Amino acid sequence: MRLTDKLCENAGDIFRDSIVQADLSALSFEGDKNMANSKYEEKTVKTDPIFKGKVISLQVDHVRLPNGEIATREIVKHPGAVAVLAVHEGKMLVVEQYRKPMERSLVEIPAGKLEPGEDPAEAAIRELEEETGFRCESVRPVASFFTSPGFADEILHLYVAEGLTEGVAKPDEDEFLDFSAIDLATAKRYIAEGRIRDAKTIAAVYAWQMHALTGSYGP
Repeated sequence: MRLTDKLCENAGDIFRDSIVQADLSALSFEGDKNMANSKYEEKTVKTDPIFKGKVISLQVDHVRLPNGEIATREIVKHPGAVAVLAVHEGKMLVVEQYRKPMERSLVEIPAGKLEPGEDPAEAAIRELEEETGFRCESVRPVASFFTSPGFADEILHLYVAEGLTEGVAKPDEDEFLDFSAIDLATAKRYIAEGRIRDAKTIAAVYAWQMHALTGSYGP
């Protein structure tokens, strides 16, 4: 067995064990006061808006540290996003598109940002059809997680699609992507080769592997 394959296998075991130990599908980070309260909480003293774009905004928060000192935190505000694990006839639906920040193409599961006030489950169904053409009868939550908690507040909601039927893709005008379907072995090989390198897709691959082993995407 190659080292990269062993690493992927071990990562799958870790991901599976973590889901067994916690009901990730029930996680909700918005308004969770118990999680917010901490002896190391940083109280915001002042906020300086820096930039506001169509997708994100940037601000600098001046915060009081637990020791009383003042520090700054550069924070990216994001509306949140969804991603969809969709398996049709034993293959995972993926798209390959160019990611400018990385200056390269990546293979990813269908995903997109939330529109203002949009329900994440409805957004997942919408993004799946827009990017792949596939419609689904329903989606089931797998996990919700922070993507980059060190500097951004983005929460990504991962769903698994059920009851898939093929249709016609309708990507956004500025979206150029190639759609394909890959089996589990290919998905793990793409991870080892670096073609799949984003967290949501890697998480989805190992959730899929867990389902193949246990019959469940979660507890």
